[in-house]
Amino acid sequence: MFTSVAGRSVIVTGATKGIGKGIASVFARAGANVMVTGRNAEDAARTVAELDALGAGAVTSFLGNVSSKASCEAMAAAALEAFGGIDVLCANAGIFPDSTLADMSEEDFDLVYATNVKGGMLSVQACLPALTASGRGRVILTSSITGPITGYPGWSHYGASKAAQLGFMRTAAIELAPRGITVNAVLPGNIATEGLADLGPEYRRAMEMSIPQRRLGEVSDIGNAALFFATDEAAYITGQALVVDGGQILPESLAALEAM
Repeated sequence: MFTSVAGRSVIVTGATKGIGKGIASVFARAGANVMVTGRNAEDAARTVAELDALGAGAVTSFLGNVSSKASCEAMAAAALEAFGGIDVLCANAGIFPDSTLADMSEEDFDLVYATNVKGGMLSVQACLPALTASGRGRVILTSSITGPITGYPGWSHYGASKAAQLGFMRTAAIELAPRGITVNAVLPGNIATEGLADLGPEYRRAMEMSIPQRRLGEVSDIGNAALFFATDEAAYITGQALVVDGGQILPESLAALEAM
């Protein structure tokens, strides 16, 4: 059995929907105090109400923009006021607009990097004093298989940002190790989120056929990986990237899947 994280204080950025909401839900079920962050007040209120029903810990929200240093500092201050400390930061906030390299504007690129890379770094900076004071601080980044391992047309800026997160992770893990803080990343493959239904059943079937397990992952699969990194049992693991993809990156070609 893993040591319980009940009563520990967790921030999950970009947690009002999708993978972030799944991560927050897993921690709430485990009894942690959870702050969900996002930009939409209605989504945040709905998420807080849903998480409140899942566990014994306190749940609150913060509206802000991770690409702003002042906003990240306000987020950390709000968590300290609500919970008295910060034990875990799940730096999950990210965007993935579609744009080919030929058509991509400078603004498109800057927006992705400001949220996905700068936003994660600013979130860690803002929470650093509280994570240090915790004595068991955990930083968990949501990266992706896209960029560090695979590529997909239209996502060159997104893939570059997700690879950059891992570069940040490795040096941050070294710098923060003397503070007792670990820094790790989860790399999701294709995960079923709210927006998937809008793309239609044929799109989903095509995605499933590219995965050896023949199914998409659930947001809880990513949450469970993040929860593991937050446990006492993972205290000696830092600077590592965990792929959670149902085996998606394993086949060397479509023929390998057809041979099944």
